[in-house]
Amino acid sequence: MEKNNFKNLTLDPENWDEIREIGHQMIDDLVDYWKGIREEPVWKPIPSEIKSTFETPIPNQGKSPKSVYQEFKETIFAYNKGNVHPRFFAWIQGTGNPMGVWGDLLASGMNPNVTIGEHAPLYVDKQVVNWCKSLVGFPEESSGILVSGGSMANITALTVARNSYKTANIRKNGLQKTEERLLIYCSQETHSCIEKAAEIIGLGTDSVRKIEVNERFEMIPEKLESQIQADLAAGYSPLCIVGTSGTVNTGSIDPLDELLKLSRKYGIWFHVDGAYGALCKLDPSYAGRLKAIEEADSLAFDLHKWLYVPYEIGCTLIRDKNKHRASFAITPNYLLPENRGLAGGLDSLNNYGFELSRGFKALKVWMSLKEQGMEKYKLMIAQNNRQAEYLGKLVESKAQLELTAPVCMSITCFRMVVPNFTEDQHRELNREILLRLQEEGIASPSSTILNGKFTLRIANVNQRTRFEDMELLVEEVLRIGNSILSASTESE
Repeated sequence: MEKNNFKNLTLDPENWDEIREIGHQMIDDLVDYWKGIREEPVWKPIPSEIKSTFETPIPNQGKSPKSVYQEFKETIFAYNKGNVHPRFFAWIQGTGNPMGVWGDLLASGMNPNVTIGEHAPLYVDKQVVNWCKSLVGFPEESSGILVSGGSMANITALTVARNSYKTANIRKNGLQKTEERLLIYCSQETHSCIEKAAEIIGLGTDSVRKIEVNERFEMIPEKLESQIQADLAAGYSPLCIVGTSGTVNTGSIDPLDELLKLSRKYGIWFHVDGAYGALCKLDPSYAGRLKAIEEADSLAFDLHKWLYVPYEIGCTLIRDKNKHRASFAITPNYLLPENRGLAGGLDSLNNYGFELSRGFKALKVWMSLKEQGMEKYKLMIAQNNRQAEYLGKLVESKAQLELTAPVCMSITCFRMVVPNFTEDQHRELNREILLRLQEEGIASPSSTILNGKFTLRIANVNQRTRFEDMELLVEEVLRIGNSILSASTESE
């Protein structure tokens, strides 16, 4: 085909002033959104007519940028999840922060692949990893990599643990040439991503030993040691102990000091899943209980939770840099390094993880920490924990409410109770309270089941939450609950 049949097509705008104007409008709209978010409903249902717009085929012809943005505002922006709202408490999902958003905007605009090459973003990535080590007390000579979140951080760490197992050379030979049956130990409350990781790295879910927890939902060390001894006697090979610093269900912290001792006693890799709670180490009230993180062989944690940066970013830290690199390093002909030029500079990050395509996710952390400083973050994390404790006290002060687990870190679990109600009746009452809180846009808790009790679960990693939000939550739970009870009585 002749080149003059083309017209030097590009995706850049014909009118740069128009795209600049739309960009300014987007930023204005975001700032207004954040500024007024407290007065908005936390969540609202998506109408069926809006959902139907997401079933249309790919457009053959484009539209003006203004019309595209207007459609976004009407169909997407208006029905956001709500985790930027001060009363979003579902699951464990952070709120983000304005400077972090601008960091993501700039990173997207620069659009570097932060894996290989001599360019500033790679040095920022390294600096943020070093900052992560400092935040949790890992040694300077340790290694690390930024990933999408806790699940990827955990599987990265467990891959290094597997590939570092004795002299098996699993990376080269695979598991089929390894006679030993490798085992992972974790508590019954450990996040499901550990099971998924076991499946993906070839161990299978049967290799995951779930250890019993106590009344505070913490792993029982004596049960762990008994299981290890039984497995050794049966000819199995313990690979890794996973301690959790902040379970998703209740925020419980496994006895990390004791797990660390057992790992050293039996020569087992010690990994800490700190996706939620590792950064709680910055709160003096919890620093002692989390001290053992500093001695772990590996650590996984999220920065989009308690560093309040926008999704998505997590971190894996590995104590032994050589083991980390040996688990992933590969240099094909098309990735040859040089001493200078574009292919010069730092060691390729592909040597420390699976991904070769990586966005500039470090920038939002770099900008957020530069703007706020570490001391501010310490206070913010402590504030979330004190808010959870305050909510717990409010619950205990109300005869119609009960805590269903001890308050730990920033998670408070409670429910409304009625004398002589069966467990099924309590489940239906509290489930209806939960749904009405969400549907009325008051607050967005999530739920769980603890010791058979359906529970409202308030997980607060929210930089916009105030103490009065906890007061409002309790008031509304009681209002809605008593309204349900009154309506039920009237219908009888």
